[in-house]
Amino acid sequence: MSRHNQLVGAYGERCALRHLITAGLRPVARNWRCPHGEIDIIAWDGPVLAICEVKTRRTDTFGTPTAAVTGTKARRLRLLAARWLAETGTRADEVRFDVLAIRLTGGPPRVEHLKGAF
Repeated sequence: MSRHNQLVGAYGERCALRHLITAGLRPVARNWRCPHGEIDIIAWDGPVLAICEVKTRRTDTFGTPTAAVTGTKARRLRLLAARWLAETGTRADEVRFDVLAIRLTGGPPRVEHLKGAF
């Protein structure tokens, strides 16, 4: 991944984080990594733990941000969430998987928050 793409992705994650906080979610972790992958944002939405995948696009040339979250990515995020819960000892009655699609196509960033995307 190029340095420019890394910067675009980091900017998208900051936009997503601001959106979540404005919506009343309480972030507890960002960019949590283990040898098997990364979770972009983990946040409490009331009693629900939201595992958030952020996808940022400047154009739809290579597909929409939400199309980039494949079945393989969803399965990996489920495994990563289970590992994060085990490692941190966090208990949640409900875990939800959200996708935040960030579009940077001119003007202010557009954020689409898909709760319970998979």
